[in-house]
Amino acid sequence: MDTEERFKIVKRGTAEIVTEEEMKALLAEKAKPSIYIGRATTGPLHIGHLISIGKLLDFSRAGFEAKILLADIHAALDDLKAKWEDLDKRVNYTKACIELSFDWKNGKPKFFKGSDFELKHDYVLDTLKISTMSTVERAMRAASEVTRMKNPKVSELIYPIMQAVDEHYLDVDVQLGGTDQRHILMFAREYLPLIGYRKRVEVMMPLVSSLLGPGTKMSSSIPNSHIKVYESEESIKKKINGAYCPEKETKDNFVLQIVNYIVFAAEDKFKIERASKFGGDVVYTSYEELEKDFVNGSLHPLDLKKAVGDYLSNRLKNVRDYFEKHHDLLEELGPEFLP
Repeated sequence: MDTEERFKIVKRGTAEIVTEEEMKALLAEKAKPSIYIGRATTGPLHIGHLISIGKLLDFSRAGFEAKILLADIHAALDDLKAKWEDLDKRVNYTKACIELSFDWKNGKPKFFKGSDFELKHDYVLDTLKISTMSTVERAMRAASEVTRMKNPKVSELIYPIMQAVDEHYLDVDVQLGGTDQRHILMFAREYLPLIGYRKRVEVMMPLVSSLLGPGTKMSSSIPNSHIKVYESEESIKKKINGAYCPEKETKDNFVLQIVNYIVFAAEDKFKIERASKFGGDVVYTSYEELEKDFVNGSLHPLDLKKAVGDYLSNRLKNVRDYFEKHHDLLEELGPEFLP
């Protein structure tokens, strides 16, 4: 696979790469670069979180070594509900959700727990060094889209500094995140060179819309706006069937976004079963093919929803089975974690 082909796979579905030229140079220089994504072990893991995490499948296909940071310290800094004594439970929960949500055909990513290295001398010293260089205003701007920031705590200003330092101590070439993390990712590129470390390539994935449609946010605190990765088969299909997916409309179309960013991140083809009077079964080998048929009316929303509901319920069966056996863990974490 040549550099151009690898870059095409890496760029697929991304919102922004800072910078594309640096990414191409990295691919030309290294046969196996490394990338990481961090997941703060805060609330329940839902479908929206799989958008960025699933992009690791593309990076693996392009020859990257994939790493996932289970950011327990970050969770405690940002979320008052993430009690220090419960961090290990949240780490175990998050790891199981991520590990079981995908097939990982090209090898599972390596998992790292933040507290295993973020409390060590050199890491803390580097964090303190950057804290002497960044103003409060700059740190607040970096953290503004990610942490709560309504009445900011000092910990929320430490958060972006640590996320920058993580890139060096995880020894990666690229960090992957959502567009909501852009300020933090740019903070890392600005401040790591000031303490003698190289800046990394930053890749951002778009944020999906809510199941409820435009003007609503997918949030763990809004029950009908999201789907937990271990919800029942019946619940998944019911929510997909009721999701915002107007005929021929692509803007903020939740169901199409799931096909683009989850189905085709994991699969080479996607089959939609239909009665012969509606055109019979059809197999798509790219999202672009499917979207074209949807826009011209050849693919009806009901047929698409049924296929997506079936796909997700099958894809997430391993997570569902795991938490049926470990339901006590969900109860210990709190009612918001229950399916």
